[in-house]
Amino acid sequence: MKIIKWIAGILLTLVIIILAVAYSLPNEYEVSRSTTISAAPEKIFPLISVTKEWKNWSVWNQRDPAMEMQYSGPESGPGAAWDWKSKSQGNGGMKFTQVNAPQKLDYELHFEGMGKPSTGAFLLEKQGDGTKVTWNMHGTSEGNLMMKLFAPFMDKMVGPDFEAGLANLKKIAEQK
Repeated sequence: MKIIKWIAGILLTLVIIILAVAYSLPNEYEVSRSTTISAAPEKIFPLISVTKEWKNWSVWNQRDPAMEMQYSGPESGPGAAWDWKSKSQGNGGMKFTQVNAPQKLDYELHFEGMGKPSTGAFLLEKQGDGTKVTWNMHGTSEGNLMMKLFAPFMDKMVGPDFEAGLANLKKIAEQK
């Protein structure tokens, strides 16, 4: 009986430590990556602003070709949206909130069970014969303990996916 009380005490202490660490972590997270594409913004923007084009360059669609996609709203522009269901990539959705073609596209992204949606943007800046494309995302873990534990690692977890997506986008835009 003494051993059970001792083990329960250790487990309770570990839970308290994990909760204390979680509550001391920052609520905000941000991920940002950029690349330069040898194409005009007008050529790149439709690959980003048309919802059905994302499956051609998004790393998440490539990881799960069986991902179920359901589109709603217009094909592009504010209100264009899609939801997905994926065994390996999770369930979620994205909606374009503001579009200023061909310079900027803002979006809102949510995943089931991950709390508040994050927001993000694509920024396209003409640079010589090419375009600097920046993909960023910002979110908060406020109110979600699980996200609070993940928030400090979001850049390392999602950043490589942004890099791979931008590399795919570059390849497609430069071929057209």
